[in-house]
Amino acid sequence: MTQKTILNAAHRALGARMVDFGGWDMPINYGSQIEEHHQVRRDAGMFDVSHMTVVDLRGARVRAFLRQLLANSVDKLKVPGKALYTCMLTPEGGIIDDLIVYFMAEDFFRLVVNAATRDKDLAWIQSQAQAFDVEVTERAELAMIAVQGPAARERVAALLGGEAGARVGKLGRFAAAEVAGTEYGDLFVARTGYTGEDGFEIVVHQDHAVALWDALLAAGVRPAGLGARDTLRLEAGLNLYGQDMDETTSPYEAALGWTVALDAGRDFNGRALLERHAAAAPRQMIGLVMDEKGVLRHGQAVATANGAGEILSGTFSPTLGKAIAFARVPAGETGAVSVDIRGRQVPVRVVKFPFVRNGQAADGI
Repeated sequence: MTQKTILNAAHRALGARMVDFGGWDMPINYGSQIEEHHQVRRDAGMFDVSHMTVVDLRGARVRAFLRQLLANSVDKLKVPGKALYTCMLTPEGGIIDDLIVYFMAEDFFRLVVNAATRDKDLAWIQSQAQAFDVEVTERAELAMIAVQGPAARERVAALLGGEAGARVGKLGRFAAAEVAGTEYGDLFVARTGYTGEDGFEIVVHQDHAVALWDALLAAGVRPAGLGARDTLRLEAGLNLYGQDMDETTSPYEAALGWTVALDAGRDFNGRALLERHAAAAPRQMIGLVMDEKGVLRHGQAVATANGAGEILSGTFSPTLGKAIAFARVPAGETGAVSVDIRGRQVPVRVVKFPFVRNGQAADGI
């Protein structure tokens, strides 16, 4: 049965085109996907991300538990509210999911995991937590709205006003704050996102979510759907679980080696494979730009000097005006690279990502 977020009726009232996304009825766009994309790059847009799963972990040994569960090291989190991006791995080193972990207190951490992987994530977390006597609580009563774009922080701070607005306006990157007693109830505001732009992800009780959405709309923050979210995140060089990585992929094969902490004395899940891949992973993820007309799409075959690979995420970049993609190919120098498009080998350029930075083409693109 398809699930609906608390904002479902609000999306439909705005004329959204709805699609099934990981078992959720979600808006793909509200009109022009290209305009929604540009709105976020140039001003501010908002996304309903209430399908994401918020999980609270409590217990005296919760930090020790996360040191085993995650590939990145929570020992980097020393100040309450700070966040860390990381992967959760199988014992063999494959990626179960990518997630953000927030340090709230020594006995309280918060995770935000992906919607499509909710069931397997919760089952894995709960099974691992038992040995550490950690309480695992899914916060299904919470909704989440992401406000993204160069004007996002200013709009949210002005909407909240007073002490709350001033506090979130000063929030550092990849940090969060609990903001109590606002007009929209108690909020958890994180300066994070999935677009490459500045902004916030606001966790709000579902009883206040519609009021917050409507207030943001009245403040000039236009809604954007999953279509624009996908083109924005790919331009920003951000992975999508299930398409760019999965349990058959290690972080080093997904260009996420920077999220792995091989700190001494920490025996986390999958460490043995990651130590080998840190020295020499068999595959690599690369960025591609196609200067010819056309679109790069998932599943297209890629030819390199070292052998064959395939397109993972591919799309037309509204900011660049040309096709971009991630591809997974054999490790080593790629040489000249081409993509099979309807039986024709089309040359593409290998580039470093992100493809877009600060709303413009990144260096070398």
